[in-house]
Amino acid sequence: MSGERIPQRVCLLRLSALGDCANVVPVVHTLQAARPDIEITWIINRAEAGLVADLPGVSCMVYDKSGGRAALLDLARRLRGQRFDVLLDMHASWRANVIACLVRADRRIGFDKRRARDGQRLFVSQTIAPVASRHVVDGFLAFAAAIGASAPVMDWRVPVSAADRDKATALLAASDQGSPLLIISPCSSHGMRNWQATCYAGLADHAATHHGMRVVLAGGPSASEQAMGQAIIAAANCRITNLIGQTSLKQLLAVFEQGDVLVTPDSGPAHMANATEITTISLHAATDPRRSGAYRSRGWCIDYFAEAAAAYRRRAPDDLKWGTRIEDDTGVMALIPLAAVTKRLDTVMAEHGTGLVTPCPEITPPRAPGSG
Repeated sequence: MSGERIPQRVCLLRLSALGDCANVVPVVHTLQAARPDIEITWIINRAEAGLVADLPGVSCMVYDKSGGRAALLDLARRLRGQRFDVLLDMHASWRANVIACLVRADRRIGFDKRRARDGQRLFVSQTIAPVASRHVVDGFLAFAAAIGASAPVMDWRVPVSAADRDKATALLAASDQGSPLLIISPCSSHGMRNWQATCYAGLADHAATHHGMRVVLAGGPSASEQAMGQAIIAAANCRITNLIGQTSLKQLLAVFEQGDVLVTPDSGPAHMANATEITTISLHAATDPRRSGAYRSRGWCIDYFAEAAAAYRRRAPDDLKWGTRIEDDTGVMALIPLAAVTKRLDTVMAEHGTGLVTPCPEITPPRAPGSG
């Protein structure tokens, strides 16, 4: 559709989580391609804003979820006097419902019946069309289609500065240069989605021994992630460079830009990596990869969700409600055998360099209003 039929002033509400916010970026690019003079305001949590706040043509209205009532009142103050053509309510939660009430918009669009929860449909005036695909990315893109931007731009790229790339290069300098690079980001914010440290260590040893790969650990600064990194290093025989807790989100992206293969559970980094050419092997037993697999590397996912559904729910995946997570205990991810992941790595390395993923196009800033 033409840009004239697409609303100009758009409020996008998606607070978190990191992976979901990364997967909203293609929606931004889709809207900007359809209407270059579009004005997008994105209401987002402070931590996730570190990834997307400098997207060209986007004004991020940062909300701190940890700030309680004071943060909500501050957000209400900043929204006062603003009116939007449309609210794209892409976050189904009670917290988001409260925030949605603060947004004045002529149209208010929420999820379809399968994806909506926590009473979201009481706070919107229309919903996206049902989407056959289970994947969250396709659900997000349905919001763009709902306002006339029906040609998706599958671009996860966000700006990464030269300084952040220089920092990534410096951090990686300690590893063996010239060898293929395996990055292991071992932790999700949901601990029950994490694979075992001994399995990650076994994978690292296999990568080093069979493929001559240098192995790097990456992740955030939390105590649990630091502990996981130390446990992997203690269990492995090969040399591992530990970058856990040493990078910002943009620097982590810059590290991914230099990598060949990323292995991670269903996590924020799995979805951030869509912005790079790295091949992602995401590990799924607690979650369904048809919903949350690394989108551009979906063919490389390790999928043991059916085994988890049978063992813990006594049902087939298609009989479970959309979005079901099987995060019962650490035994869920233990269903994934090390041999399945080493075999997948072998296949990736055999095909490496033959176009495993399609590179994202470069980001170009949207044209200014009136520039054509």
